[in-house]
This record gives sequence, C-alpha cells and structure tokens, in this order.
Amino acid sequence: MRRLFTSALLCAALLLGWSDAAFSQRASRTGGSNLAPHQSGQTDVYILSFGLWGPQSVFESEARGAARILEQQLGSKNRTIVLSNTKRRSGATPATMVAAAQAAGHALDPEEDVLVLVLTSHGSPDGIGLVSRRDEGIVTPDNVRELLNEGRARNRVLIVSACYSGVFAKALADERTLVITAAAADRPSFGCQDGATWTYFGDAFFNKALRTEPRLNLAFERARQLVTAREKREGFDPSNPQIAGGNAVLERLRARCASLQRAC
Repeated sequence: MRRLFTSALLCAALLLGWSDAAFSQRASRTGGSNLAPHQSGQTDVYILSFGLWGPQSVFESEARGAARILEQQLGSKNRTIVLSNTKRRSGATPATMVAAAQAAGHALDPEEDVLVLVLTSHGSPDGIGLVSRRDEGIVTPDNVRELLNEGRARNRVLIVSACYSGVFAKALADERTLVITAAAADRPSFGCQDGATWTYFGDAFFNKALRTEPRLNLAFERARQLVTAREKREGFDPSNPQIAGGNAVLERLRARCASLQRAC
C-alpha cells in the first residue's frame, strides 16, 4: 500500500512547466460536433470528462465511468464528451480539451444550462498532471478557469479526482461554480493503480454514492464517509475530500429535476 502513496506523489516531482499559452490555443470543434443543442425553456447539463495521465489506465477508466454515471443521473444523453490519454493515444491534450469546451459552449445556453467538468489524474500542490504522448505538465487552477470559461456556462461544476486537488476548490469555487475534490489542498488521495477501474474517491463518489443519490452535494457527503472509512481501514492518513461553492448551481439542478419529476 505504500507504493500507492509514492505513486500519488509523482506529479509533485514534475519539473516541466505548463505554458499558459498552451491553453490559449484555439482548435476546431473535433469530438463535439454531435452534441445535442440546448432545449429552449429548460436547463440542460453538458459533461466534459478528461482522463489526463496516460501511463496508468485507471484514469481513462475513471473518466469514462464518471461520464457514464453522471450522464445517466443528470439526464445528459448526447451532451457528453470524454477524452483520455493512454499508453498509445493522446486524446486529452490542451488543444483537444479547449476544443471540447468550445464545442459545449456552442451547444449550450450560457444562462440556462450547467457545464460539468471532470478531471482525473495524479496531482501536485500546483495542480493536476497531464501526460500524453505529446505533452507533459501541470494543469493549474488558472488553466482550468480558462477551460471553464471556454464552455461559456455561468453555472459550472468542477470535479477533480487527484492528490492535493483541494487547491482547485480554494481557487475556483464561488456561488455559480461548485467544486468537488478528492483531497484537501495539502493531502494526497489514493488508488491510482494501473489496471484499476476506479481511484478510491472515484469509486466512492461516482461508482457508489452517485448511483443511488443524484444530488451532487449529498452524494459527496456519502462518498466522503466511504473514503475516510476505507483510508482508516487500510492505514492511510485521511485525504479529506472537499466541496465548496455552487449554491446557485445546486438550486438550478434541483429545479431542473423537479421539472422532470425526478428525485434529484
């Protein structure tokens, strides 16, 4: 189990800086041309889910699984883009992520709709790591802010499954931006094994809590209990998952579910 802790700290040793200019690239709308457009008079939810660390398959698996469960629970069929890096493929690069955010931004209504962004990878106190066959570096909170802005939605949800991911809650949470993270800004998280289906947080939040509780804030509270119990059982210090901001987003999602006569 010690190996998991060591693995979770790999990103902290990355010396390759990420140029903010890389996130300013403008790319074609590849991968997003089939997104369903906004439906007038209601709130639609658009999902972007990115697995960033190519050398370990758990992050691709988690990005796909998270998108599938969110899509089902939030009623986002045909409004989802999943991008992942693998040992053989560079799917989630700065350019493709910007293109996906722009595609969602073209399809959604900025005032009415909600954009959900999921990031899963290793993390460091500076941000979340990205390793593809072409790119390596740290995606910072400022990078993610720009990525969210490309999506144009005023109401946003950011879910980050990575060590030290609480840094994103501190930097980005506000009334219209709900931020959920796997760990506090000064804590690692666990479960990043090649071949695994989920990280510890991903399993607790997406695979267990969210399947039966589609309200994101309540699913988070259940997931935090599950993660803390597992960490204690396996001898890890607590990762202290975080939730911050988003009161307006949660109210919009509740109103949407009420209009659809769903218990979320």
